[in-house]
Amino acid sequence: MAFDREYYQRFYFNPRTAVTTREEVRNRARMIAAYADYIGLPVRRILDAGCGTGMLRAPLLRLLPRAEYTGMETSEYLCKRYGWDHGLIQDYRAKKPFDLVICYDVVQYLDAPTARRALDNLARLCRGILYFTALTRKDWEENCDQSRTDSAVYLRSADWYRRELRRNFREIGAGFWLRREVPLTIWDLESVRD
Repeated sequence: MAFDREYYQRFYFNPRTAVTTREEVRNRARMIAAYADYIGLPVRRILDAGCGTGMLRAPLLRLLPRAEYTGMETSEYLCKRYGWDHGLIQDYRAKKPFDLVICYDVVQYLDAPTARRALDNLARLCRGILYFTALTRKDWEENCDQSRTDSAVYLRSADWYRRELRRNFREIGAGFWLRREVPLTIWDLESVRD
């Protein structure tokens, strides 16, 4: 997959074909910041793994003003344009782990072995919560607007992602995963049973 100017023009910059809107991204940022605050996680370091155009950056920093944002992206085009760290989600390393790691609609671009490595790497990078989503087979068939969604992906079940993530994280709902060693209390009915 070439994550070049044409790709981002189609799926991000052109309002007629964009996969998301600024309003949706602002709402997502509010949800992420509110959930971190609700569970008592002080967020000082954020990693947006596969940050794309960085649409979450400004709203997250407004909502989490003490945080430092790191955008990591595989697209050389976007790294040059926005100054993101260049890297692959399965190999990216940082000197210190992050309180909040966001991986939003990235892993579906990776084959299964590489996706497993990426999910294990997210666990190494995260010392708090992970906000994770990926396009699933059901999402493709029932939920997304296929005319605005890239079809050049690996469609897997939600169960596949859950099984892989549960090795290092505890599912706490709405796309949030708590690193297993983190001593935060999540109420029983507010989390998903393993």
